[in-house]
Amino acid sequence: MSFAKQFLDEVQQVAGQVDPGAVEKLAGELRAVRERGGRLFILGVGGSAGNASHAVNDFRKICGLECYAPTDNVSELTARTNDEGWATVFAEWLKGSRLNANDALLVFSVGGGDLEKNVSPNLVLAIQLARRTGAAVLGIVGRDGGYTAREARACVVVPTVNAGHVTPHTEAFQAVIWHLLVSHPLLKINPTKWESAR
Repeated sequence: MSFAKQFLDEVQQVAGQVDPGAVEKLAGELRAVRERGGRLFILGVGGSAGNASHAVNDFRKICGLECYAPTDNVSELTARTNDEGWATVFAEWLKGSRLNANDALLVFSVGGGDLEKNVSPNLVLAIQLARRTGAAVLGIVGRDGGYTAREARACVVVPTVNAGHVTPHTEAFQAVIWHLLVSHPLLKINPTKWESAR
């Protein structure tokens, strides 16, 4: 079997094992954020930061949800990292945005964060801040979901079908799931260009 065939077979397996109920719960939580006039803050590092930036566009444009990604502001991100440290960068950014109980965090992460292993401590500290302020914690994560899955009100854990491909599968399925969400009848309020073009 070629590598391409193997990888695409794995993609089919992941898609077949994603929990639709978890996705529906996530859609409901996101609709509730919009209905109460809250904001959505999407957090991610590495490839997940790129996904966060793209998802912000879609949730704003297609769903009419006020949405931001801290990693979109390179100047603030790097200033806070330099002056205060990487671990607190998201929590301090969220404090500056006056995170409150109407808001929600949506965490994109392969591992979900783990303070003991010093993996994505910036996500963990942001989640802890959200819990203290009453903001909802949501996630699309891989592996066992880490701290995000344990603390989230709603979380989709991308199934592991090949431990050697956890990162590419998780980051790819972050995109699949957020595109599903912005297409969901609970959330979509504006047409997308190519589907509405005549």
